[in-house]
Amino acid sequence: MFAGNDLTCIRGERVVFRGLDFVAAPGVALVLQGPNGAGKSSLLRLAAGLLTAAEGALTWNGTAITQDPDAHSACLVYVGHLDAVKPALTARENLAFWSRLGGGPAEVGGALESLGLGPLADVRTRLLSAGERRRLNLARLALRPAKLWLLDEPTVSLDAASVALFAALARAHLGAGGLIIAATHVALDLPGRVLAMRSNARAA
Repeated sequence: MFAGNDLTCIRGERVVFRGLDFVAAPGVALVLQGPNGAGKSSLLRLAAGLLTAAEGALTWNGTAITQDPDAHSACLVYVGHLDAVKPALTARENLAFWSRLGGGPAEVGGALESLGLGPLADVRTRLLSAGERRRLNLARLALRPAKLWLLDEPTVSLDAASVALFAALARAHLGAGGLIIAATHVALDLPGRVLAMRSNARAA
């Protein structure tokens, strides 16, 4: 169980949200919804340990993630809304780089196939479309076992067939007891519940 209690997030001099609570449970996706500026991306970055909450706590099975940040980082995969591909590398080389960075094997064929990228494995990513680059980023989810997936607009630039491939991968993860927290404006065919967030940014 991954939870946030009484969280306050401040970016610069602005309070993005205050007193926010959530619980992410195995097998059920927590979908973040709300207008621009409501703090969906900030909450994902807090959950990934990339930002520090001004107030409140994030806990894994009751233990604060600040007690062992490295262990928390090792149990999650974070895919932001920007595609972090290296354009000079092929799709296969990008995934192999990410896999080695995470301590995994260099063989990435299965991850490529999971998002329908097998035929593009040896194409340099500067030649890929926006949707293909997005699928390449999402293929990182299949590189190594990670209990928690943190996803910021995972379906942006994807066509219907690619959304279905991603949803199948996500359903398999949830079915195996995984956790997903995702900010998305697209309805996904996943078991889940919604955390409605509202824009209340103001001066700290």
